[in-house]
Amino acid sequence: MFDRPSSEPLIRLTTPLKEKDVLRLRAGQWVVISGTLYTARDAAHKRMAEALARGEDLPFDVDGQIIYYVGPTPPPPGRIIGAAGPTTAGRMDSYTPALLALGLKGTIGKGPRSAEVREALKQHKAVYFGALGGAGALLSQRIRAVEPIAYEDLGPEAIRGLTVEDFPAIVVNDCQGNDAYEDARRRWRKA
Repeated sequence: MFDRPSSEPLIRLTTPLKEKDVLRLRAGQWVVISGTLYTARDAAHKRMAEALARGEDLPFDVDGQIIYYVGPTPPPPGRIIGAAGPTTAGRMDSYTPALLALGLKGTIGKGPRSAEVREALKQHKAVYFGALGGAGALLSQRIRAVEPIAYEDLGPEAIRGLTVEDFPAIVVNDCQGNDAYEDARRRWRKA
């Protein structure tokens, strides 16, 4: 379903993303991301939404950034982070359009997004990446540094800045409205 043809070059992205970076991406393409990813799950998204409702600033500037839906496990001895696999993106769907409107350029998770989020990705020129669920230990090897940002009381759901190098992902929803999951379903129906 998501095999990268050997003839197709791997796309390298560096955060923060610019609109031109996002515009060239298409559903089904493999990418590697270097730079900073910000972690946030349900509880952190709820707090960010409450801050916005009160007219407060967010704990980090989302403009051009990518939020990774992850709650890392505690680091084993000698490591900076434990397993860091993606969580289900749909749980953040109600919060995502507001963050995209503020300039967020990407999210990383697993599973499909709602029609509302897919429309917001088109409107705000952003992208949804999928990371391989169940590969948290392998994905954590691409994380070079971890910085606490906000909401430390949330434990694994706190917001952190992850410095990553060649973090692998696939474009699931691009800003043209394409969906890699739907494309795969169509191909399987024809087979």
